[in-house]
Amino acid sequence: MRVGTFVLAAQFPGQGQGETLHRAVRSAEVAEESGLDSVWLAEHHFVPYGVCPSAVTLAALLLGRTKRIRVGTAVTVLPTAHPVALGEQAALLHLTSGGRFTLGVGRGGPWVDLEVFGSGLRAYEEGFPESLDLLLRWLREPRVAGLGERFTFREVPVVPRPDEILDGGPDDACPEVIVACTSPKSVKLAADRGLPMLLGMHCGDEEKAEMVALWRREARAAGHTAEKVATAGHVSAGVAQIADRRAEAAETLLKSMPGWLKQGLDAHVTVDGRHRAMRDPVAYTELLCGLHPVGTPRLAADRLAATSERTGITRFALLVEGSGDLAATEENVRRLGAEVLPMLS
Repeated sequence: MRVGTFVLAAQFPGQGQGETLHRAVRSAEVAEESGLDSVWLAEHHFVPYGVCPSAVTLAALLLGRTKRIRVGTAVTVLPTAHPVALGEQAALLHLTSGGRFTLGVGRGGPWVDLEVFGSGLRAYEEGFPESLDLLLRWLREPRVAGLGERFTFREVPVVPRPDEILDGGPDDACPEVIVACTSPKSVKLAADRGLPMLLGMHCGDEEKAEMVALWRREARAAGHTAEKVATAGHVSAGVAQIADRRAEAAETLLKSMPGWLKQGLDAHVTVDGRHRAMRDPVAYTELLCGLHPVGTPRLAADRLAATSERTGITRFALLVEGSGDLAATEENVRRLGAEVLPMLS
């Protein structure tokens, strides 16, 4: 089982953005020190829900500060990025980090980001498959031309080539790419291309198991090998808060997360004025505490093992900054590594 942290760079009420980003970076460094497998970085624009606007940029910083741990984006929003520019950045990080970079991509939401970056609502509603396929071609082929509706350009060479990685094996020909999936449509899209899924922290085990089962059926129908289907490295996002008592862990999150969730989610603005159904911050925090490893080390290990058994997922991206406090976040990460991981080996 491979356990990593999920870094949202969440700005809690009363905190500055520099303070928030320092906590995000420090939590990633402590994750490596504590023996965790990976760090996954979120990306948001114009909202305190998360103050990292470029997961790829933060990944570059963390890859330079670490030696062993894998660093991934969770996710880079494709409708507001040019697939070729993103592909160049991913290849660069893949080569210079010795293959430690994972590129997670997703559709994002119908936010004002689409207006600010000039991509428009259609890029969100219809353009994701074209962007994804162009990105994959850039990472896999020596020369690429834009042949789609949104991206049209003459054939150009791919520089740098991801398969030029030094001391790499057959699995290092290009960076790993995963897709955030929230609906059957996105599951089928990922499965057709043989790409593993990132499943959100709002989902329970039953829903994740159904999505994995659908992915497997669609991947087999698309002609992917039984081995590829069986070994797909899907990632389950969740929340982790370790304490000596379950009530103590839940209390920590219930004191801090609703304030962050309310100001963060309220700040999202749709590009076309459409209505947004907002989650109740307290109820959502309670839901997360019930679904994920929030409690004693034993409870945390049991919940991770149970999720893995029910869903077949063996990779986890766990939000560890739910307290909103730097020292508490560091302690949480260290306890996850020292007290929970040994129970999972």
